[in-house]
Amino acid sequence: MSISYEGIGEWCATFGCGAVSEGDIVKVSANGTVGKCTAGDGFCGVVRAVAHDGKACTVQIGGLASVKYSGTAPAAGYAELVADGSGGVSKPGDNQSGSSYLVLSVDSAAGKAVIKL
Repeated sequence: MSISYEGIGEWCATFGCGAVSEGDIVKVSANGTVGKCTAGDGFCGVVRAVAHDGKACTVQIGGLASVKYSGTAPAAGYAELVADGSGGVSKPGDNQSGSSYLVLSVDSAAGKAVIKL
């Protein structure tokens, strides 16, 4: 049996945006606008779609989301995470703290984890 968390509790909002791509982890960068995160930033969600003109995007800000990770894989359970600066997430570095997210599954081969936003 295969387990899928796709779409569970997912809710999205539309924001203005700059140069973001589907799947990127983003932060609120201005009133009603999101932008790419730099390494160590807190994040608000995952870009799910970008308008053809690139000026607006749909961001998943709730529910279960599959995200890319870099560095050491987060363990299942609650983990502190921050943006990795490359569109994904990572564990916080030394002298850094992140927000706590529930990690439901980790696919080390694909470099992805399912987290609860």
